[in-house]
Amino acid sequence: MNLTKEIGILLRKEMTIEWRQKHALGGILLYVISTVFVVYTAIKGVQPNVWNALFWIVILFASVNALVKSFVQENSSRQLYYYTIANPTAIILSKIIYNSGLLFLLTLLSYGAFILFAGNPVKDVGQFFLAMFLGSVGFSISFTFVAAISAKANNSSTLMAILSFPIVIPIILTLLKLSSNALRLMQDSSISKDIMTLVAIDVLMIATAFILFPFLWRD
Repeated sequence: MNLTKEIGILLRKEMTIEWRQKHALGGILLYVISTVFVVYTAIKGVQPNVWNALFWIVILFASVNALVKSFVQENSSRQLYYYTIANPTAIILSKIIYNSGLLFLLTLLSYGAFILFAGNPVKDVGQFFLAMFLGSVGFSISFTFVAAISAKANNSSTLMAILSFPIVIPIILTLLKLSSNALRLMQDSSISKDIMTLVAIDVLMIATAFILFPFLWRD
């Protein structure tokens, strides 16, 4: 079986599992909407710089809640079955693709909730959507791979936090800069360099996942 076909089958498997556990996605949506509503209620008339920071804080914690279960939800027997029939590269790539799509959808819904409750200070929508897409991919790659390591270490939440923090910080800082420019909070002539930096981070992380995950999978 070629790699593309394996990825397609594994993606359908991910969607089937997600459909059977609709309560998990519903819980994340409830978290996002309730958080935005509480922020709006507590801080009426949110300033654009506060709006920008709160948006990415909500997305960051929604990402953790959505993606930490990537490997935890699969028991050892199922993982052993995958080990005998699937390519580890197809497994990690299918999870990254699925989680990227799921997280981008959650990001769009969060953006809609922010518009509904706190207004829309975004001036350059195209640039902001690009930041949301690249951020979704970056968070997906980092949290998916860290979730795989955490699952192999008896689901250590401490290990998850320690490994995620240094990976996420450069992504968050770059996203804040991109979105600040989209909100016209700053005028940065090197915005293309920031976009390339974020793309480079994503490419570096996915290359690292491709190299290391097969060894982790065999453990």
